[in-house]
Amino acid sequence: MSEYQFTQSWFDAGEKAWPALIPLLNKRQNMLEIGSFEGRSSVWIAEHMLEDGGTLFCVDNWQGGEEHGGEDMPKVEKRFDSNRKIAKAKFPQREILKLKKPSTTALSAMVASDAPKLDFIYIDGSHKAPDVLSDIVMAWPLLEIGGIMVFDDYLWGNARDALHKPKIAIDAFTTIYGEALQIVLTGYQLAVCKTQ
Repeated sequence: MSEYQFTQSWFDAGEKAWPALIPLLNKRQNMLEIGSFEGRSSVWIAEHMLEDGGTLFCVDNWQGGEEHGGEDMPKVEKRFDSNRKIAKAKFPQREILKLKKPSTTALSAMVASDAPKLDFIYIDGSHKAPDVLSDIVMAWPLLEIGGIMVFDDYLWGNARDALHKPKIAIDAFTTIYGEALQIVLTGYQLAVCKTQ
């Protein structure tokens, strides 16, 4: 069987930092990522974090954002599909569900349904601050007490473009929800544990 096909190294920070988060998880059954791109983080979650019988929900519209420049998004989606298939073959007891839709549509449906609470959420969709804040606030009710939420690209981008990068949205969220969370990882990525 062919190996994974990745053209970008954007998940390097996660590969280095996330092993320390795994022991903090109470459970490893239900996980969500917003922004899947080629599936590098999806595959890592499926291989290293998710346990047999668990489900990873991968939300992306595969239309790309302003940070993707000239990426050929149909080819990116095909690489995701291929990488997902390889991971599924390696770990047939771990479900990797592709939800091709805008994050607000996917999250509103999950909030409105009886979907199981999530043990881990990775926020890496649109990098525009309003979109990031919307993704975080909509995903928060889905996270189990004791669950972990990771925000990618916390230190990414030029400071003068504050509304076109995640940091200001993440800071607003961690300030407003400060009594309900504990920061467990700081650096290029920021992660919190839900405490109430």
